[in-house]
Amino acid sequence: METTTTGFIVQAITAAIVDHQLAPGTKLAEQKLADQFGVSRTLVRQAFFQLSRNRLIRMEPARGAFVASPSAAEARQVFAVRRMLEAGMVRAFIAADNPDHIDALRHHIAEEKKAVLAGSISSRTELLGDFHVRMAELLGNDVLALMLMELLSRCSLITLMYQSTASAAHSHEEHAALVDALEARDEALALQLMDEHLHHVEASLTLPPDESL
Repeated sequence: METTTTGFIVQAITAAIVDHQLAPGTKLAEQKLADQFGVSRTLVRQAFFQLSRNRLIRMEPARGAFVASPSAAEARQVFAVRRMLEAGMVRAFIAADNPDHIDALRHHIAEEKKAVLAGSISSRTELLGDFHVRMAELLGNDVLALMLMELLSRCSLITLMYQSTASAAHSHEEHAALVDALEARDEALALQLMDEHLHHVEASLTLPPDESL
């Protein structure tokens, strides 16, 4: 029951951030949220921990919890690093030449499509990001998977707030095309598609020209 309640609080706060009801930098009052949800402050703190782990909020000692304020510069740096890492991942994936890996990615893509069609912003954002982590996991590279999870979480708030439904649908289609290239073991095409995909995702975000949102 406690896990379910914590999950509900996490979803509610995430939705408020996505809907711009909670702006970056907003302080989250622990007692007020406990009263609002009719739960203990312990459960709210558990929700804060999960949101902090996902980098949607930041915890400051003696000050409390605040909605994260990721910078545009940080987001651009994240995508630059991802392009370097994921090119190597594509090469490794093709070298592995494992049909089961392809099947697993196609199953993931089917889940992505459901989330996009359902209009679930948080679910589609998570699944679209997890596609890349899933590739690393299938390769058995836990270090790469953890690195990608960290990079994805660094700009998760920006993606949640600024990726449109049309852009999300396009990302899903690009994932499907990439898997086709991986299955065909067309390394040049797969590398091109991955690079274009990451550039497209970055370009689809309404990043401000200055350092903060």
